[in-house]
Amino acid sequence: MASPREPKGSTKIARQTPTNRISQRTRNSTRPPPAPKNGREFDAQAFLATIGEGRKAMFFPKKQTIFTQGDPADAVFYLQTGKVRLTVVSKDGKEATIGILSDGSFFGEGSLAGQTLRMGTATAMTDCAVLRIEKKAMVDTLHRENTLSDLFVAYLLTRNIRYEEDLVDQLFNSSEKRLARVLLMLAHFGKEGIPESVIPKISQETLAEMVGTTRSRVSFFMNRFRKLGFINYAGGAEGGLQVHSSLLNVVLHD
Repeated sequence: MASPREPKGSTKIARQTPTNRISQRTRNSTRPPPAPKNGREFDAQAFLATIGEGRKAMFFPKKQTIFTQGDPADAVFYLQTGKVRLTVVSKDGKEATIGILSDGSFFGEGSLAGQTLRMGTATAMTDCAVLRIEKKAMVDTLHRENTLSDLFVAYLLTRNIRYEEDLVDQLFNSSEKRLARVLLMLAHFGKEGIPESVIPKISQETLAEMVGTTRSRVSFFMNRFRKLGFINYAGGAEGGLQVHSSLLNVVLHD
């Protein structure tokens, strides 16, 4: 029997109620995180400028692997420009996409918490400019710069809240809502700055892995979003995807 949250007709839009906690959590996930109470925000560039030796600027062309699952976890990475895909592979060889990062993101920070081997693989989805910071250099800076250390921890906690919202989204929302939320986050809606008009080409298989559904369902909903004017394909060699703010209607309404 099909779930009532998997509509086969047009998108249903109903009046929200104040007690709908799941819708509220989903709505919050498309908004920027609250600024620290002291008014300061984490400035990654200022933080990285305090690191002397132990950092290295690197360039990874599209589709090149940055690190592989099982590699030694001996450094933290900071993504200056580009997009990075994070994946994990199970023992039986099944791959799953667990995240797509954009400008200003740290990754590989598990090494700071005692992780000795990489738990996943990071791959450049576009040409990427990356800073590689050795574990010791990062730890020394966190110990030396107390103020920046506090802000860095707040940054990590904010991202942890995002992961919790992802879990709530996965458990309680329909695959249509989850797909809409993923597309909005890839286009930076709800974050500071101007949303990207076109996001890099991403396969329906990858979207299905992120949403937790089948490729056929992703195809069905993508066609629906396109017909409703929520998205359109940019075309050209890169084949990017344009996401419109009207897609928020799918996320904010039941």
